[in-house]
Amino acid sequence: MNLNLQDKVAVITGASRGIGRAIAETLSQEGMRLVLAARSGNLLAEVARGCPTEAVFLAADLREEEAPPRLAGLAVEKFGRIDVLVNNAGAATRGDFLQLTEEDWRDGFALKFYSAVRCARAVWPELVKTRGSIVNIAGVGGRTGSAEFAIGGAVNAAMLNLTKVLADRGSQDDVRVNAINPGAIKTDRLTMRIKKLAAEAGISLEAAAARMAEDLGVRRFGEPGEIAAAVAFLASEKAGYCQGTIWDIDGGETKTL
Repeated sequence: MNLNLQDKVAVITGASRGIGRAIAETLSQEGMRLVLAARSGNLLAEVARGCPTEAVFLAADLREEEAPPRLAGLAVEKFGRIDVLVNNAGAATRGDFLQLTEEDWRDGFALKFYSAVRCARAVWPELVKTRGSIVNIAGVGGRTGSAEFAIGGAVNAAMLNLTKVLADRGSQDDVRVNAINPGAIKTDRLTMRIKKLAAEAGISLEAAAARMAEDLGVRRFGEPGEIAAAVAFLASEKAGYCQGTIWDIDGGETKTL
């Protein structure tokens, strides 16, 4: 399928590893030029070098209020336009609700939710010009609460509501806004969870992975490229009738409507 994304410009946050890196690689393969953001300049440089199209990057902490405007400014200065924003940055501390600190909660919302708000606000005028789109990477924890994922679940739920809010505004401005809820995807973060379970249960990594998959009710874990392919579709005109869409890509983990 030709997605007709050649020479368009995507801004991707959290692009240095995992799902974000896969999104960068996939959109570049589709012909998009990229503006990448994350805290690690070295990793961003590595991603940029591996992309077949032109890619620039900004090493910045998106929890800082001035970072999103700088990111949008870099995109316009370098490429003269913005067609797609992918809000992928952010991870939340897991743990017992009663043990989570005020700082844990502030940090969880600052990096994922508030950075998404600020990035959307910063790029919106450019997206209006290009009739562009936003794809928010949230997570299935925003749909199904879990005792050990209190912060992440609350942040993801807020991201999903933000998606609907921006989609409503986007209907006026001709900007499409959609979201993807990844389930258990094979990233460094999932590997750490498997290692923790293996250590706590005194079992092998293979047994821990199998137990986690069984507990989640999935046959296997997802691949970052599967999320990236969905982002490419939502970023394209092929998804022109998707507005405020919430797409669960979780192997069947989410059982509710």
